[in-house]
Amino acid sequence: MTATDSRFADAIAKLPAALRAAGFRGEVERDSALRAAMSTDNSVYRILPDLIVAPRDAEDVVTAMSVFELPEFAHLALTARGGGTGTNGQSLNRGVILDMRRHMHRLLEVDPEGQWADVEPGIVLDDLNAQLRPMGVFFAPETSTSTRCVVGGMVSTDASGKGSRIYGKTSDNLVGVEIARGQGLVSSLEAAPGWAQPMLEAAERAARAGRAAFIANTPRLNRRFTGYDLERACPEDGGFDWWRLFPGSEGTLGPITRIRVKLRPLPKQKRLVVAGFASFRDSLAAALPLMQDDPTAIEVMDERVQALASEAGLLGRLPEALRPKGGEALAYTFVEFNGDSAEELEAGLAACEARLRGLPGIRAVHVASGADEIRELWAIRSAGVGLLGKVEGRARPVAFVEDCVVPPEELPAFLDGFLEILTRHGLSFGIYGHVDVGCLHIRPALDIDAEEDRARLVEVSDEIYALVNRHGGIFWGEHGKGVRGAYLEGWIGPEAYAALQGVKAAFDPAGRYNPGKLVATDTPVMGIATTPFRPFNAPEGDALEKAFRCNGNAQCLSYAAATPMCPSFKATEDLRHSPKGRADAMRAWQEGKRTGAQTVEEADLLGTLDTCLGCKACASTCPVQVDIPSMRAAVYADVYARKARPLTDRAMLLAERLSPWLLRAAPLTRPFWPLARRITERLLGVTDLPGSLARPLPRAARISVRELESETLPERTVLVWMDWFSALYDEATQRDVQRGLTALGYAPRFVEMLPAGKVAGDLGDPAGFRAMADRLSEALRKGAATGAPMIGLDPAFVMALRQDYRKAGLDVPALLLPQEFLASEVRSGVRLPQAKGGGLSLFTHCTESTGAPAARKDWQAVFAGIGLEIETPATGCCGMAGMFGHKDRHQEMSRKLFDLSWAGPVAEAEEAAATGFSCRCQSERLGGKALRHPLGLIADRLGDPG
Repeated sequence: MTATDSRFADAIAKLPAALRAAGFRGEVERDSALRAAMSTDNSVYRILPDLIVAPRDAEDVVTAMSVFELPEFAHLALTARGGGTGTNGQSLNRGVILDMRRHMHRLLEVDPEGQWADVEPGIVLDDLNAQLRPMGVFFAPETSTSTRCVVGGMVSTDASGKGSRIYGKTSDNLVGVEIARGQGLVSSLEAAPGWAQPMLEAAERAARAGRAAFIANTPRLNRRFTGYDLERACPEDGGFDWWRLFPGSEGTLGPITRIRVKLRPLPKQKRLVVAGFASFRDSLAAALPLMQDDPTAIEVMDERVQALASEAGLLGRLPEALRPKGGEALAYTFVEFNGDSAEELEAGLAACEARLRGLPGIRAVHVASGADEIRELWAIRSAGVGLLGKVEGRARPVAFVEDCVVPPEELPAFLDGFLEILTRHGLSFGIYGHVDVGCLHIRPALDIDAEEDRARLVEVSDEIYALVNRHGGIFWGEHGKGVRGAYLEGWIGPEAYAALQGVKAAFDPAGRYNPGKLVATDTPVMGIATTPFRPFNAPEGDALEKAFRCNGNAQCLSYAAATPMCPSFKATEDLRHSPKGRADAMRAWQEGKRTGAQTVEEADLLGTLDTCLGCKACASTCPVQVDIPSMRAAVYADVYARKARPLTDRAMLLAERLSPWLLRAAPLTRPFWPLARRITERLLGVTDLPGSLARPLPRAARISVRELESETLPERTVLVWMDWFSALYDEATQRDVQRGLTALGYAPRFVEMLPAGKVAGDLGDPAGFRAMADRLSEALRKGAATGAPMIGLDPAFVMALRQDYRKAGLDVPALLLPQEFLASEVRSGVRLPQAKGGGLSLFTHCTESTGAPAARKDWQAVFAGIGLEIETPATGCCGMAGMFGHKDRHQEMSRKLFDLSWAGPVAEAEEAAATGFSCRCQSERLGGKALRHPLGLIADRLGDPG
């Protein structure tokens, strides 16, 4: 059946009800925004699926399979999907997507002594290792996408990464798998049930028939070829390890429900050497000499990636000696040593350092001093893959020939041939990779929208494929094959390929598991130029341009609760509620408006945008700065130019615009606010609005914008600027900031509040935003003219001026966060009064943490300046985010986000402060603990009576 076949449409329409009737417990969805999110990965391809099915556990998969195997559904394509980080369309297909990531991410069983663990396929690699770490063991393959790739996907692509010379690929770290069919589960660790015997016997016959041809056509490399591994599946001494066919099979043999992984002891010692070379060729030439010191890994990063890392501000993490100077370009080599003996490691380290200092082109050598620094330095190298997507212009690096593997001694000649091909085609590129195993990641830059570049993709692929074969290598050494499986038949030879077809037919007689990938029986495989491409570039000036630039790197899908990006994805584990998913939906919606072929319904798009908390973590943390809140505003502006806004949004826009008048009227309305609050909550569908209106500070602490031009300010004046919500409702913080700055010896003056237009900007009212922003910008310029330092009361307000105003082309004077101003004073030698007392905990606003990464360190410097130590727990979003946490429909998500990373640290803290108004509100209403502004605690500790 095809997607245009009426029987296909009928089957898709009937499938949800059939699944429910069979007792399927997971989600079955046709939401167009979710389907758009599932239509892409980290490749240039796009295939729109028809239905998304998210099982709860292995039994749920069996239930689903029993329905899929009914005659009326037996020919629907079925493709399992994990983290969606594939670089070549591995999990993209029509029909049904089986989303294994959303629910099936549990660590099921661990035996640290026996060194194995059973996991569900959707568990994220870093999550697994975080749970294993206290037991002293780990799952070895280290991928650069470890924060979001899942073990099932690693098995399906036979993923590899740093340290594979020692630890091997995923397939080298497996003990067994369990697969699902409609009749039940088949585990390689138990005797197969009777109904599965014919399937396994047919697979064994095919595998044994092609084993010799398979071995003859696969190079003997560390990064061995896998995917239907006929050699390992059919041991020479007899037996049939059928599960060995599954690593690298990319879902083409059916869904995996349980994986037993081999664990290794955590190395007790770890060392890292980073060397800077004058050129990438010097860096590459260093690899073979360094192998003599037997390191765990040797990785490289070329000058182009170094330049991108520099532009992204990442090289500031490097020690001074390794930073490029005077515009020079450096290439880096990272050499890691792991082991249990410190003495042995130190000896290897000393030999490596001495060897490096004598190599041609060496500029600097640095030995990392501890675990934190090692983690920080490796993060720079890992960021390379994402940074390559940030290249400006229509042509951007594409991962289509990036994981070729050749014998390490062949690398120099192979690189020469590779670069000659790219130069001849006029293509730029970036290079990084694992030179100790002969794997370089080279991503040529193409404009996939252009027909000539699509033709180049084919030509370059063909030429690189031939080059790899000449050097005795493997075309797909690390990231799986995906649509590059089109080369498999020619590479493996007709006899071995026929055996692979026999294996496929045994496990998948209907040819419906991820059809068109790797091995085909009755239909052709997908090709690198015949698979649909995703739109690569937006029309010039398009407000959704960043949605088109999202390359699916999926850094936004981090599982870690204490990582700010992306809160709504962490709460739902639903791809549509992530920056990547939203970018996919917006791109398809915008494309549909232009072409008239709409695949994303407007209501579905608005639904996924509604769960965005507007934290802006994506705007600063995503490698290509896919700023979802800004693009959401553009969508809202378009939509609400045609239809009425929701009442809550209209009320917020009006309140922001009228806030100066509401502030003036507060003395009259304050007694009536409790009643007005209850009416407002009921009318607008919100809850837990602030319980009282702020009383103004003493007149001596306030100053109008007009007075800024005429009044002479006292020495050590600090101008404090407020957002409208803080001015109206947050009296406690106003007084804490006043007391804290005064106790530190400053003269704070709170400037007359003018709304920043943040609500208008967020909700897509550009005219309203601009009018308010212009007025505030003019006032800020008058404040700056006084020469007094200026700080903002709330982090979200300050970050809006830095991010939204800049994006709007508004040039405003610098408005500092309180800790930025005070930390700079301390670092410049200003002596602050000394305080007494015990430890404190301080929580930073999530927008502040991502937009101003030094926030925690700056607060630590401020408290150290007054003689106190503070803890700054790492937290994600608290779940409030302005009005988000007040809306009735968001209460479940808001509570879940607070519980994820805030509830525990807040409960444990004896005395704590939070920098954000939203965070303080959330901690009081959900944690039962009233947090202060840090300057209030400083005032208390300095003995200010208040």
